[in-house]
Amino acid sequence: MELKIKHFDQLSAAELYKLLQVRSAVFVVEQNCAYQDLDGLDQKSCHLWLEENGEIKACLRIFAADDKWAKIGRVITTERGRGLGADILKAGITACKEILDRDKIFIEAQCYATGFYEKAGFVCVGEEFLEDGIPHIKMIKEQ
Repeated sequence: MELKIKHFDQLSAAELYKLLQVRSAVFVVEQNCAYQDLDGLDQKSCHLWLEENGEIKACLRIFAADDKWAKIGRVITTERGRGLGADILKAGITACKEILDRDKIFIEAQCYATGFYEKAGFVCVGEEFLEDGIPHIKMIKEQ
């Protein structure tokens, strides 16, 4: 398993295609949710993924939300039960500190996944909200 980290402008067309393909497979097809994945934030993001035999097994993106906070989003694993979600999230948290120089991180988690993020030190803040018809909640982590 290889961890890859690239800013948007460093991605090859093939890498970008694979990332978008995985995101579409999980967030659109698997979750049966039509939504606008291409939200204009990829261009300001750093993309992290775990690759095995040329296939993306887990990915996420990070970006500086402001001068204090980083945001982690689009967290996906394609093979559950292998710990890959925890691995890519840990890499994302580290990258927020090392690449973005941010100690404060937030995510907008799908509510069913809050336990996963809590294991990594995130805590829920605020009220649940609907995003694309799916319940979400803001979670924060301060390192």
